[in-house]
Amino acid sequence: MGVGISLSGLASAVATAGAIGVIATAGIGQFESDVNTNYREANKRALRKEIRKARANTDGIIGVNIMVALSDFDEMAQCAVDEHVDILFMGAGLPVKLPNTLPLDALGSLHTKFVPIVSSGRAADLIFKTWAKHFSHVPDGVVVEGPMAGGHLGFKKEQINAPDYALEKILPDVINAIKPYEQQFSKHIPVIAGGGIYTGEDIYKFMQMGASGVQMATRFVATYECDASDEFKQAYLKCEKDDIIIIDSPVGLPGRAIRCDFLDRVATGAKEKFQCPWKCLRTCDFKNVPYCIALALTNAKKGNLEHGFAFAGANVYRVNKLVSVKELIDELMEGYLLAVRQQTAVANTTSISPRRHLA
Repeated sequence: MGVGISLSGLASAVATAGAIGVIATAGIGQFESDVNTNYREANKRALRKEIRKARANTDGIIGVNIMVALSDFDEMAQCAVDEHVDILFMGAGLPVKLPNTLPLDALGSLHTKFVPIVSSGRAADLIFKTWAKHFSHVPDGVVVEGPMAGGHLGFKKEQINAPDYALEKILPDVINAIKPYEQQFSKHIPVIAGGGIYTGEDIYKFMQMGASGVQMATRFVATYECDASDEFKQAYLKCEKDDIIIIDSPVGLPGRAIRCDFLDRVATGAKEKFQCPWKCLRTCDFKNVPYCIALALTNAKKGNLEHGFAFAGANVYRVNKLVSVKELIDELMEGYLLAVRQQTAVANTTSISPRRHLA
């Protein structure tokens, strides 16, 4: 949802509807006029603008997602905290370090809550153990993202379709990994499940497994309020199951995307022309990569899919219409409550005495 897909428009609509609206910071400065000459300041300025625009449009909860792999992670995290965002989500890397400008000995005093995104119980334990040791504080929640998510994935290619790495398998591991820290710090630490969740019934399923909530992205692209271009949204609506592919990202990770002419072209070994004004990702070998992923995603956000592509989750082929954010959340709630009623009915049926039932 980065590079302009989830900005203040989508985030404020989601927050107004009662969920947590999230502004994605990756590539957020791409739309500032001085991005090529003043990248750091362009990013911070754009982030401040989007947070304030979201705040002006809603009284709901606003979060910010910042990739740990960003070269200016520290500055962007500090900016988000300065703007008093409610939640700071940290993914694409392990946030074992935080900006030295933050009050690291008093993180709990900040308005902003800190929530890392992980793909295993081991990663969660490493983050929590490190924070406990160095900050005498642990994250306020954790997102566990499975391999059915869109965009860059925290898994090796051979793990993506392997049953042992499914969200249903890794969610319990993360829940168990943080239990000792809940006891140590005497607080509830919500675990949020993400990656491939599509219906209200899915939400119910994972909350029954112990999740406190869910993270969803793909379905919210196909909303009127999403900040992406109409062409980007149409790529979702037209996507067939066979169009969903796993790519080798220039930044060294597998990613799930919708197949298009651009991806077919670079898959043949073609090298796109681009200039790198700023090494935005620490892991990017910009002198040797076949294309600039930030530029490709910027083009896609603007609707230029001849020179870009759309990331998407594994269930994108199920999306078939545009709806409002409120309509979508109402549908999800209806599906969730239906699952609750069905489970209650099953429980009531099985609780009846066999003798009485036969009578």
